[in-house]
Amino acid sequence: MPKLAVMPPAAASPIRSALRTLAVERDGIAALELALFEGSDRGQEDGSLAPSFREAVARIATASGRVIVTGMGKSGHVGRKIAATFASTGTPAHFVHPGEASHGDLGMVQKDDVVLALSWSGETAELADIITYSRRFRIALIAMTCNAQSTLGREADICLTLPKAEEACPNGLAPTTSTTMQLALGDALAIALLEAKGFTAHHFRVLHPGGTLGARLTFVRDIMHRGARIPLAPLGARMGEAIVEMSGKGFGCVGILDPDGRLVGIITDGDVRRHQMQPNLMADPVETVMTTSPVTITPDVLAAEAIEILNSGKRTVLIVVDEDNRPTGIVHIHDLLRLGAA
Repeated sequence: MPKLAVMPPAAASPIRSALRTLAVERDGIAALELALFEGSDRGQEDGSLAPSFREAVARIATASGRVIVTGMGKSGHVGRKIAATFASTGTPAHFVHPGEASHGDLGMVQKDDVVLALSWSGETAELADIITYSRRFRIALIAMTCNAQSTLGREADICLTLPKAEEACPNGLAPTTSTTMQLALGDALAIALLEAKGFTAHHFRVLHPGGTLGARLTFVRDIMHRGARIPLAPLGARMGEAIVEMSGKGFGCVGILDPDGRLVGIITDGDVRRHQMQPNLMADPVETVMTTSPVTITPDVLAAEAIEILNSGKRTVLIVVDEDNRPTGIVHIHDLLRLGAA
């Protein structure tokens, strides 16, 4: 006799499930925010995490070594991301797997390093050796756990105690809200350190030379056209001369210079079209057509900022000037497109 197919119970709406998951994780982030919030008038006990967070930032910022991030399972996956974020924002960091640490990788941990150990329970057995090693050689240990009274919490020099929170998993088993909170606190540490060190977009570019991000962090001076490629004409020149210069350089504009070589105006192909019915246009002086005080940039502007200026003004080209407002280059939107920054 053939077996009858057993139909599974109707599944919950995937959208309803997703919204519930996001709501639960949002509550976890809110609890974390409250734990960090000082001087609140919300009528709740808060700010409990702030002193240890401030101490952790100071300890890492003044360390001469690296941040050694470690964790097991999902905490380990989060730890790898935290280490990568540290490294890319000016805080040298490395992830050490606690299992591998017990088999030789403890040699990667040096006396001047700071260990950041992640464990939601604080009782992860695999962390025992790296904890012991840090205590034996007096290496700073920062814990990230929800249990300050756990083995990890008690042994740590600084304990970042996360507020307890409900997991989004309906069985309360799969790490979801907890890992979101760990990741968020790791980001908070990285950005606080970035700001404490004065890490700028210029520093960021050194560590991100590749891909779209690297392209957007390229300086205008690295891509601008220079010298004879810049379309320029002096005050008093005839429009016919300016149009020849504009057409010959192919940027759709010409910068107008005063007798000292400073940029005082610009004429675009749009300006020419708007004045094309003007009698004797070719014989008129450029002053009758040019736009005064043109939008410019400097060579040290990043490509990302140049894109924003072009897009916000619906422009296609910018003249690059020095501190005396003398043209040193010109950059076109096509240059940024070829670079991959736009």
